[in-house]
Amino acid sequence: MERAAAAAGPAMEGGGVSRRTVRAGGPTAAGAGSRQASTETLDSPTGSHVEWCKQLIAATISSQISGSVPSEGVSRDYRVYRRPVIRALRDGNKLAQMEEAPLFPGESIKVIAKDVMYICPFMGAVSGTLTVTDFRMYIKSVERDPPFVVDVPLGVISRVEKIGVQSHGENSCGIEIVCKDMRNLRLAYKKEEQNRLEIFENLVTRAFPVSNGLPLFAFSYKEKFAVNGWKVYDPMAEYKRQGLPNESWKISKINSTYELCDTYPAVLVVPTSVKDDDLSKVAAFRAKGRVPVLSWIHPESQATITRCSQPSVGPNDKRCKEDEKYLQTIMDANAQSHKLIIFDARQNSVADTNKAKGGGYESESAYPNAELVFLEIHNIHVMRESLRKLKEIVYPTIDETRWLSNVDSTHWLEYIRMLLAGAVRIADKIESGKTSVVVHCSDGWDRTAQLTALAMLMLDSYYRTIKGFEVLIEKEWISFGHRFAMRVGHGDDDHADADRSPIFLQFIDCVWQMTKQFPAAFEFNELFLITILDHLYSCLFGTFLCNCEKERLKEELSTKTLSLWSYINSQLEEFTNPFYVNYENHVLYPVASLNHLELWVNYYVRWNPRMRPQVPIHQNLKELLAIRTELQKKVEDLQREAATRSISSSSDRGSSPSHSATPVHTSV
Repeated sequence: MERAAAAAGPAMEGGGVSRRTVRAGGPTAAGAGSRQASTETLDSPTGSHVEWCKQLIAATISSQISGSVPSEGVSRDYRVYRRPVIRALRDGNKLAQMEEAPLFPGESIKVIAKDVMYICPFMGAVSGTLTVTDFRMYIKSVERDPPFVVDVPLGVISRVEKIGVQSHGENSCGIEIVCKDMRNLRLAYKKEEQNRLEIFENLVTRAFPVSNGLPLFAFSYKEKFAVNGWKVYDPMAEYKRQGLPNESWKISKINSTYELCDTYPAVLVVPTSVKDDDLSKVAAFRAKGRVPVLSWIHPESQATITRCSQPSVGPNDKRCKEDEKYLQTIMDANAQSHKLIIFDARQNSVADTNKAKGGGYESESAYPNAELVFLEIHNIHVMRESLRKLKEIVYPTIDETRWLSNVDSTHWLEYIRMLLAGAVRIADKIESGKTSVVVHCSDGWDRTAQLTALAMLMLDSYYRTIKGFEVLIEKEWISFGHRFAMRVGHGDDDHADADRSPIFLQFIDCVWQMTKQFPAAFEFNELFLITILDHLYSCLFGTFLCNCEKERLKEELSTKTLSLWSYINSQLEEFTNPFYVNYENHVLYPVASLNHLELWVNYYVRWNPRMRPQVPIHQNLKELLAIRTELQKKVEDLQREAATRSISSSSDRGSSPSHSATPVHTSV
């Protein structure tokens, strides 16, 4: 898997004990639709795209495969399933040894094919050995120096399409592979080799194990790490860190068996005075039973961020007295304000549509002390289409003359701006307004998670550390039921599924934008964020599998798979920002303006070699981190030496003659 270079800016100065507001540059800039069929999905190729592929395959196959590869070039025995056979063959074939794929513990080879042509959009056609395992597709050519390698986790594959081409009497096969991580791959090989080795069939079966009745590779991965990442997040410890429970808020086990809400975690924080019977009635009134529960509490003002789903008001303006009283109780828990702000992430028009279908929003007549604010953020279908457009302009070629206008036409940065602007408004109400807020969208697991997590990142410096950010993801995204399996489509071949959407990618992009505006405020570097996104798709770890906590317990992920945090926390030096300064109690307000946002080139355009920095930035950052560690050690040594000298000097003064109780007399 390819790692992109990390980037960081100059260090910022800061300190102090009291909570401070940090703004980047200047003042900030101030709806889920119904399920629908996706007519143009994120990975749907255009006709010209496929036609181009056919033409290129035809041109390269006739000139390179048929002309340079003998008919006996691929051995039937290379379709292997047992490692001893592989070793026996490779002992007699040094080239194959040089081109074999490295394997993770638990990974096994399913098919090997020699002389497969990888049609690289940047370097032309490259002939090498293709290896398909139960985790990756690996192509290596030793004809180039250094050897050319393509290493693709099968989990990133969204769609595989076979393309037949006839060239100079040769029946050849091409494969178009559309990936979720902003790249497409094209392969070509002789048809008889396809028939013998079933390359396409093996690739499809292993890329989409769930659709083929097979387990995801995360259940086979057997690496050993020094750290157990599953222990990173303990809800009781995190709520204790926030000062909970207290006189106004209690930790409830009403959902311990997931009967109140099957997509919520077992441990919830709710107002102390609320009875379980009333909570059940509130759950019946809220979509999917997702009642308002606490996410974060301000350590001084006690203003809170609570999250939930939309109320089931419907076209007849149905009311629920328990729900109305519940929100009043949330407001009363904060003595510093007599108002509750409800941030509805949706567009007002979409919320009205949802109301006609049985959903809706809180009316100020039913909730007299609440103020309703629509953040006008678009739904998952709009975001999916925006990313599809972005992929079209960044891969495989970039139109330099229209680059800025092309990026603008995708609206990707505009949607990032809207998310950041919404989160800033939430954080400001909590910090400056000392007012509690309720955040929801339709179901409360997409835009709600984006907004609460971003606002908490702005408000709480703990979440800007490596461990704290891991806790934030585990808490606001994983335990509170963001539907990772549905939004990403792990192991599922239905690439046109209308439920797929880059919701979590948008959140990480927003975090990256914040690291650019506050380069010293985050303990983690860019590689940390890219690694998280890579393993969102890879299915190497169990961290992002399934849709909710209940499903994860059923699948026994914590015992049958490894956590991504085990991998990251076993090599923290790789992911640490050398410019980090602990801005404890500082609130960050990023500038949510297009003038201050930029496309994350090191992620979205990283597959284009012309866009990579000539000097590996990540390596430079590691060297800076080593220098920083060395200097810190010298400072500590000097401090110890100074302390020792001080003690020694004090001791000398205490025993000197001028301070002696009995003067010493000498006789001559």
